[in-house]
Amino acid sequence: MSENDFCYEKTATDCVDSVIDRNFDHSQVPFLQKLVGVPSDNPPGDCAPHAVFSAGLLEELGFKVERHTVPQDFVERHGMKSATNLIIRERFGDGSGPVVALNAHGDVVPPGEGWIHNPYAGVIEDGRLYGRGAAVSKSDFATYAFALRALKEVCADVSGTIELHLTYDEEIGGHVGPDWLLAEGLSRPDYVVSAGFTYDVMIAHNGSLQLDVAFTGRAAHSAWPETGADAIEAACRVMSALYAYRDKLSGHHSSIEGIDAPTLVIGTIEGGVAANVVPAQARLRLERRILPDEQADNVEAELRRVITRAGSEVAGVECTVSQHLLALPLVPNEGQAPLIHALQDAAEAVFGERINEKGMPLFTDARIYSNAGCPTVLYGAGPRRLQDANGHRANEHVVLEDMRRATKVVAGALVRLLSPPVA
Repeated sequence: MSENDFCYEKTATDCVDSVIDRNFDHSQVPFLQKLVGVPSDNPPGDCAPHAVFSAGLLEELGFKVERHTVPQDFVERHGMKSATNLIIRERFGDGSGPVVALNAHGDVVPPGEGWIHNPYAGVIEDGRLYGRGAAVSKSDFATYAFALRALKEVCADVSGTIELHLTYDEEIGGHVGPDWLLAEGLSRPDYVVSAGFTYDVMIAHNGSLQLDVAFTGRAAHSAWPETGADAIEAACRVMSALYAYRDKLSGHHSSIEGIDAPTLVIGTIEGGVAANVVPAQARLRLERRILPDEQADNVEAELRRVITRAGSEVAGVECTVSQHLLALPLVPNEGQAPLIHALQDAAEAVFGERINEKGMPLFTDARIYSNAGCPTVLYGAGPRRLQDANGHRANEHVVLEDMRRATKVVAGALVRLLSPPVA
């Protein structure tokens, strides 16, 4: 007997949950293991092979997969080697309902050291699947694909379109992924659920401003340093000023639960050629996280003032500042309400509790959709705190039961979003 043969006695969400349970161990979990097993580290960002592999797996599940290869010059301009983004579109009923996109990214940070298992093996131990990308966010490839698969099988009384957007450059900014898809006119969804990491619905996140600061001085023999202009000394003055500025930021708190104060990190520094030469060159890159409550232009102007003031303290050294990256925050808005309510209602049915809406200090592809006018929230497979999944650290993992429940929540939310209003 098929699911459809007895679904007349069940609600749509009950039917969907049954299909998800039926497919989980023998299909959804191996699907995630296979995704983890193909490296897609970014950098170096040679991600097209993973997209091709993923498309094949999705086609085996019965989906029609669009492969959108990003032009090579555009990919290289953004620091990657290859990228192909995938779109799946499934129309339900007469298609008159909303278009809901589910977006997850397949690129991952390099694994690093300290793993207890091979980071590409997808080992399962104590109900956890280990591997780079298992939590961020290949698990949501699986969550979204199997939620949609269940809807295809049993839900005939809904109307609208569900799209899967599987993209490949979230780890370096999103411009080759969702930004490119939207700019090319390949999709314009009414609502977006982007890959999530916790039980909560994320309605806001920080942005990121990264600046490059270059110092140009004058080389001299270390026996006569007064004849040169020390670029590293100027860099040290600027770093001291930036750290003092950072300390003051701790008193500036966001009004959004889950987001505290902005942060500032000087991530890289380089300069000089030899110990016995006054350095003529130095360079550093810093990142300042931008709160959803802040204006990016004001943040950047303030940082530039701090840098140029301190950079002028060493005579003969020129200090120049350039923007390396600007990722705007995800700012809460009224358009998110249908998504929030659908996910909370679905989660209450699955978890037995109403999940919260919060912000987080990370930045993600969600802000690209939102800033393009598409109401967007984040939700997907994960524990109560992202840190518990070791995202971006050694021994990253997803608790398999969390993925099962997230799949049911996403599917239930989609049923609610695509169900016609009760007269």
